[in-house]
Order: sequence, then C-alpha cells, then structure tokens
Amino acid sequence: MTVITESASGPQDVAAIGINPGEFERFYREHLEVVRVYLARRMDDPFEVADLTADIFLRAIAGCTTYRRELGPPRAWLIGIARNTLGDHRRSGARGASAIRRLSAQRLLDDDSTQRILERICAQSAARLLLAAIAELPDSLRHVVELVAVDDLSLVDAARVLGISAGAARVRYHRARRRLRTTLPRQAQEVTP
Repeated sequence: MTVITESASGPQDVAAIGINPGEFERFYREHLEVVRVYLARRMDDPFEVADLTADIFLRAIAGCTTYRRELGPPRAWLIGIARNTLGDHRRSGARGASAIRRLSAQRLLDDDSTQRILERICAQSAARLLLAAIAELPDSLRHVVELVAVDDLSLVDAARVLGISAGAARVRYHRARRRLRTTLPRQAQEVTP
C-alpha cells in the first residue's frame, strides 16, 4: 500500500495553492500519487481517472481557503475532496457528457500516458476485489474501512473526514473488520477459479 507523507518541513500553507503557482505545483506533486491510487482502486476507465484527477485538484484550488490544519493533514482534506468528487461523478448520471469527456481525454492522452494509467488500474485490481467485499458493508462502516484500510488514513483523520468522533470511528472500524472476516473467505472462493 502506498504511503504518502507530508513534506519534510511539515504541512505547508494550503491556502497558498490558490494564489501561488509554485505552491500549487509542490502540493500537486506531493499529493498526486494519493489521488491516482484512490481513483485507480475505485474505477477501471483510465480516461475517467485522468478527468477526475484534474477535477479533484481544481476543487482543491477552489476550496483551498476552507482547509483547517487542526482538522488533519492536507492529505486527509484532499481525500475528502476526492470522495466528494467521485460521489458527485457517480451521482450525476450524465452518460452523454461523460462519453464526450472520455472522447476528448483520449485525444489529450498520448499512448505512454494511457499505458501508465492502464498499468496502475491493473495493479489495483486486487484492491478493487477487496472494495467489492467492503461495498457490501453498511455505509457507516464502509466509509471508515475505505479511509483507514484502503486509503491509509489514521482512524483520527478518517473520523475528521467523516465528521464523527474518533471513538465512533474505532467502533465502526472494529465492527466492519469483524463482518469482513466472515465475508472475505466467501469472496475469495467466488474469485478463485
């Protein structure tokens, strides 16, 4: 599992990414892999992954003044944006607009970029199987598991992203793990040829 840490000097002023191109570039480079992995675990279309990656960082720029350091690291804030962006995308149901974006993105991505995205998606196929098992959990449990076990946030940071107490996050995580222990062996039998 990829672990991305804050820069050696600690979290920078996130609000600066909206006004300072150099700060945005540093923020983008530092957090791009987190966003790519988050999306690759949840989607199998490389063009949608590329589109949503851009949307997430655009939302980060637009909302940079809403970041509050006391609520967690920038990484947790960005994963919250990624969750909302992906949720909005899935709810939109605008298949025609999505098809047009995919066609446009195909012209913008060269063969090497497309191949790298496909390789990333293939590398995350096992994670998608795990997410399928996690998807069977009730929403309250599923959200905590995704943020902690899949996206590698601490329970405290996951609680902040979800707007719940750390104690509630611990209880939900424990309940989810207990349910998954019985679900995962069944899932493994269905996946194994």
